[in-house]
Amino acid sequence: MTSTAQLTGERADLLQALRRHRGFLLHTVEGLTDEQAATRSTVSELCPGGLVKHVAGVEERWMLFAVGGAEAMQRAEIDWAGQFRMTPGETLAGLVERFQAVAAHTDELVATLDLDNAHPLPQAPWFEPGASWTVRRVLLHLIAETAQHAGHADILREAIDGAKTMG
Repeated sequence: MTSTAQLTGERADLLQALRRHRGFLLHTVEGLTDEQAATRSTVSELCPGGLVKHVAGVEERWMLFAVGGAEAMQRAEIDWAGQFRMTPGETLAGLVERFQAVAAHTDELVATLDLDNAHPLPQAPWFEPGASWTVRRVLLHLIAETAQHAGHADILREAIDGAKTMG
């Protein structure tokens, strides 16, 4: 595989943006105990550790889609209720380790995949019927998803101990 350090142009730009938002999320949860990471500090069901878990799962599924389409993406089981919270036995360190492994795999794929390759989206009420996404569009979606959840994590962290990622 091509080293991601050698990427230039569009691939480098996309990967740099994704890495930046991943970094914000990881910085936000840094130093939390497992108990704090599992804390629902607002009325929402979200907790910082659950957001790390969710973002890793989303990135993993979308990269399955980028490689093999909707069928490959749908083979990955989704725990719709548990994906946003830490379940018994999960640790923040374990969730971060998985997050980093998924990120490393994505980074390697970005170096090799044809950004113009497209697959029809899975059937779901939130997708336009018959629409297709390119690998490029998947990466743009992952950047937006990661950025959105990094912001959520920042709010949760501030409510837990007053720390602010951007403050």
